[in-house]
Amino acid sequence: MAHPPTRLNKDQLGRLGEQLATTFLTELGYEILDRNWRCSLGELDIVARDGEAVVFVEVKTRSTDRYGLPVEAVGPVKLARIRGLAGEWLHVHDYAFGAVRIDVISVLGVGPNALIDHRKAVG
Repeated sequence: MAHPPTRLNKDQLGRLGEQLATTFLTELGYEILDRNWRCSLGELDIVARDGEAVVFVEVKTRSTDRYGLPVEAVGPVKLARIRGLAGEWLHVHDYAFGAVRIDVISVLGVGPNALIDHRKAVG
């Protein structure tokens, strides 16, 4: 029987965090519209609908808080990039929408004890 790796690399940790965030949002009643959407400007982790609002969700995952909390990695430059990506996503999908917002989900740790922090309307 194969054993899971004892240490996840950055990409594996990120994918795990995005899956946990997707499950978390779905359980809250969000409809997932897109995951890992890419264009020339970059990538959006999750695009979801919360009622009438389209929500662009940045997911940051860390195995420990040794280098700070995951949410601390989303500063003004990252938010500006997400705003540009959100505009491009809306344009490409010709999406008729109401409100638009950017949320950040931080995932700290791995497995069943991972802590999820959902911050709405951060930028």
